[in-house]
Amino acid sequence: MNKQKKYSTAASWLYAALGLCCVATSVFLVETSARADPAGILESGLSNTDGRQVYEHICQGCHMPDAGGAVGAGRYPALSKDPTLASREYMALTILMGRRNMPAFGEKHAIGFGGPPVVLNEAQIAAVINYVRTHFGNHFSGSISAAEVAALDREAR
Repeated sequence: MNKQKKYSTAASWLYAALGLCCVATSVFLVETSARADPAGILESGLSNTDGRQVYEHICQGCHMPDAGGAVGAGRYPALSKDPTLASREYMALTILMGRRNMPAFGEKHAIGFGGPPVVLNEAQIAAVINYVRTHFGNHFSGSISAAEVAALDREAR
Protein backbone atom coordinates (compact mmCIF):
# COMPACT_ATOMS: atom_id res chain seq x y z
CA MET A 1 0.00 0.00 0.00
CA ASN A 2 2.88 2.32 0.77
CA LYS A 3 4.38 1.64 -2.67
CA GLN A 4 1.06 2.36 -4.35
CA LYS A 5 0.73 5.71 -2.57
CA LYS A 6 4.31 6.58 -3.54
CA TYR A 7 3.61 5.84 -7.20
CA SER A 8 0.31 7.73 -7.07
CA THR A 9 2.08 10.85 -5.76
CA ALA A 10 4.80 10.58 -8.42
CA ALA A 11 2.18 10.15 -11.13
CA SER A 12 0.31 13.22 -9.86
CA TRP A 13 3.48 15.29 -10.05
CA LEU A 14 4.21 13.96 -13.54
CA TYR A 15 0.72 14.82 -14.78
CA ALA A 16 0.94 18.28 -13.23
CA ALA A 17 4.30 18.88 -14.93
CA LEU A 18 2.93 17.69 -18.29
CA GLY A 19 -0.11 19.91 -17.91
CA LEU A 20 2.08 22.90 -17.10
CA CYS A 21 4.20 22.21 -20.20
CA CYS A 22 1.06 22.04 -22.35
CA VAL A 23 -0.24 25.34 -20.97
CA ALA A 24 3.14 27.04 -21.49
CA THR A 25 3.35 25.74 -25.05
CA SER A 26 -0.18 26.87 -25.90
CA VAL A 27 0.48 30.35 -24.48
CA PHE A 28 3.62 30.57 -26.63
CA LEU A 29 1.71 29.48 -29.74
CA VAL A 30 -1.17 31.90 -29.12
CA GLU A 31 1.21 34.81 -28.54
CA THR A 32 3.25 34.05 -31.67
CA SER A 33 1.85 35.89 -34.68
CA ALA A 34 1.13 33.65 -37.66
CA ARG A 35 2.26 35.20 -40.91
CA ALA A 36 2.89 33.35 -44.11
CA ASP A 37 6.55 32.80 -44.81
CA PRO A 38 7.33 34.55 -48.11
CA ALA A 39 9.64 31.64 -48.94
CA GLY A 40 6.68 29.28 -48.57
CA ILE A 41 4.22 27.92 -51.08
CA LEU A 42 4.09 31.03 -53.24
CA GLU A 43 7.83 31.51 -53.59
CA SER A 44 8.96 27.93 -54.14
CA GLY A 45 9.12 27.89 -57.92
CA LEU A 46 6.03 30.05 -58.31
CA SER A 47 6.39 33.18 -60.38
CA ASN A 48 4.55 36.16 -58.96
CA THR A 49 2.69 36.85 -62.19
CA ASP A 50 2.30 33.49 -63.91
CA GLY A 51 -1.41 32.70 -63.80
CA ARG A 52 -0.88 29.09 -64.88
CA GLN A 53 1.52 28.46 -61.99
CA VAL A 54 -0.80 30.14 -59.48
CA TYR A 55 -3.65 27.94 -60.74
CA GLU A 56 -1.54 24.78 -60.58
CA HIS A 57 -0.17 25.50 -57.10
CA ILE A 58 -3.31 26.89 -55.45
CA CYS A 59 -6.54 26.42 -57.41
CA GLN A 60 -6.36 23.00 -59.03
CA GLY A 61 -6.34 21.23 -55.67
CA CYS A 62 -10.08 21.93 -55.45
CA HIS A 63 -11.14 22.87 -58.98
CA MET A 64 -9.08 20.01 -60.54
CA PRO A 65 -6.32 20.20 -63.20
CA ASP A 66 -8.87 20.45 -66.02
CA ALA A 67 -10.97 23.01 -64.06
CA GLY A 68 -13.85 20.54 -64.21
CA GLY A 69 -14.63 20.86 -60.51
CA ALA A 70 -15.37 18.00 -58.15
CA VAL A 71 -17.91 16.59 -55.73
CA GLY A 72 -16.82 14.54 -52.75
CA ALA A 73 -15.95 15.92 -49.34
CA GLY A 74 -17.45 19.15 -50.66
CA ARG A 75 -18.63 20.71 -53.90
CA TYR A 76 -15.97 22.48 -55.93
CA PRO A 77 -17.52 24.24 -58.91
CA ALA A 78 -16.20 23.81 -62.40
CA LEU A 79 -14.37 26.80 -63.84
CA SER A 80 -14.38 25.41 -67.37
CA LYS A 81 -16.96 26.96 -69.67
CA ASP A 82 -18.47 28.86 -66.71
CA PRO A 83 -20.54 31.87 -67.85
CA THR A 84 -20.19 33.61 -64.47
CA LEU A 85 -16.49 34.10 -65.23
CA ALA A 86 -17.46 36.70 -67.83
CA SER A 87 -17.29 39.16 -64.93
CA ARG A 88 -13.68 39.90 -64.03
CA GLU A 89 -14.88 41.73 -60.93
CA TYR A 90 -16.88 38.71 -59.73
CA MET A 91 -13.78 36.55 -60.00
CA ALA A 92 -11.57 39.11 -58.26
CA LEU A 93 -13.95 39.55 -55.34
CA THR A 94 -14.37 35.80 -55.01
CA ILE A 95 -10.61 35.27 -54.81
CA LEU A 96 -10.06 38.27 -52.55
CA MET A 97 -12.86 37.62 -50.06
CA GLY A 98 -13.79 33.98 -50.59
CA ARG A 99 -17.27 32.67 -51.32
CA ARG A 100 -19.23 29.98 -49.53
CA ASN A 101 -16.58 27.37 -48.66
CA MET A 102 -13.83 28.84 -50.82
CA PRO A 103 -11.21 30.55 -48.67
CA ALA A 104 -10.25 34.18 -49.14
CA PHE A 105 -6.81 34.82 -50.63
CA GLY A 106 -6.75 38.61 -50.21
CA GLU A 107 -4.36 39.83 -47.52
CA LYS A 108 -6.98 41.56 -45.37
CA HIS A 109 -9.53 38.75 -45.73
CA ALA A 110 -7.52 35.51 -45.57
CA ILE A 111 -7.81 33.28 -42.53
CA GLY A 112 -5.44 30.42 -41.83
CA PHE A 113 -6.92 27.09 -40.80
CA GLY A 114 -4.27 25.10 -38.95
CA GLY A 115 -1.50 27.42 -40.12
CA PRO A 116 -0.85 30.79 -41.65
CA PRO A 117 -3.18 31.82 -44.47
CA VAL A 118 -2.14 31.60 -48.09
CA VAL A 119 -2.23 35.15 -49.43
CA LEU A 120 -2.05 36.17 -53.07
CA ASN A 121 -1.02 39.68 -54.05
CA GLU A 122 -2.98 41.74 -56.57
CA ALA A 123 -0.68 40.80 -59.48
CA GLN A 124 -1.09 37.09 -58.75
CA ILE A 125 -4.87 37.43 -58.47
CA ALA A 126 -5.04 39.32 -61.76
CA ALA A 127 -2.78 36.76 -63.44
CA VAL A 128 -4.84 33.75 -62.35
CA ILE A 129 -8.10 35.48 -63.34
CA ASN A 130 -6.73 36.27 -66.80
CA TYR A 131 -5.43 32.70 -67.14
CA VAL A 132 -8.70 31.00 -66.15
CA ARG A 133 -10.79 33.32 -68.34
CA THR A 134 -8.75 32.33 -71.42
CA HIS A 135 -8.23 28.60 -70.75
CA PHE A 136 -10.32 25.51 -69.97
CA GLY A 137 -12.78 26.27 -72.76
CA ASN A 138 -13.26 29.86 -71.59
CA HIS A 139 -12.82 32.54 -74.23
CA PHE A 140 -13.67 35.76 -72.43
CA SER A 141 -12.20 38.98 -73.75
CA GLY A 142 -10.68 41.73 -71.67
CA SER A 143 -8.23 41.26 -68.87
CA ILE A 144 -8.05 42.64 -65.36
CA SER A 145 -5.03 44.51 -64.01
CA ALA A 146 -3.43 44.36 -60.58
CA ALA A 147 -4.51 47.98 -60.07
CA GLU A 148 -8.15 47.06 -60.72
CA VAL A 149 -7.88 44.17 -58.23
CA ALA A 150 -6.38 46.55 -55.64
CA ALA A 151 -9.21 49.05 -56.21
CA LEU A 152 -11.83 46.30 -55.71
CA ASP A 153 -10.03 45.22 -52.53
CA ARG A 154 -10.10 48.78 -51.16
CA GLU A 155 -13.84 49.02 -51.84
CA ALA A 156 -14.63 45.57 -50.38
CA ARG A 157 -15.82 45.37 -46.80
